[in-house]
Amino acid sequence: MTMLDGRRVYTRGDLMERYGLGRSTLEKLYREKEANGHPEAVGSVGSQLAWDSEEWDRWYAARQASPKVPAGLVTRDELSARYGLSRHALKKLWSERESNGHPDVALQVGKALYWDEKQWSAWYAGREEHSATDDDPDALVTLAEAGRILGLAQSSVTVYAKRPPAGWPEPVRQEALGGGRVRRLYRRGDIIAYGKAKPPQRN
Repeated sequence: MTMLDGRRVYTRGDLMERYGLGRSTLEKLYREKEANGHPEAVGSVGSQLAWDSEEWDRWYAARQASPKVPAGLVTRDELSARYGLSRHALKKLWSERESNGHPDVALQVGKALYWDEKQWSAWYAGREEHSATDDDPDALVTLAEAGRILGLAQSSVTVYAKRPPAGWPEPVRQEALGGGRVRRLYRRGDIIAYGKAKPPQRN
């Protein structure tokens, strides 16, 4: 039994012995704690991190009792590893889902969010395709991309879909998304023309 400040704790060595888990598995579980709810370490015993034993037991029991995640669903950490995007970039894409069409969550287990990888991959490929046509005036861009072209804050351009300012171009295509959301696609040349014609803001 390992003790720390009068309470029972587990080091990774203790967990390996008690639960038969490999060190790499335990390291991965802790690395993905934001997604899976893994308890925070309460301190160190020598050079080893330590976790409250009761808290860790409860968390692991709940994890084992949770429904198995269907094949094809991935967490944000897995998307980060597979597509070379930082967690910060993925969180930003998710926060802008109303304007960029980011796929909805397919499953939530506790605090862990899962997305359908095929759906996410197709959405991201389309987004990359739009980004690759920056010099093409006929390329289609999302509302979020239109905002970036014009140098507008995300919070400002989001309202344009329902309350467009004078001269704002009509979308050339609208795509229905899950949850009643709509992705509006605009012609890049129309957005640039709007930016040139828009009167400068007064300070």
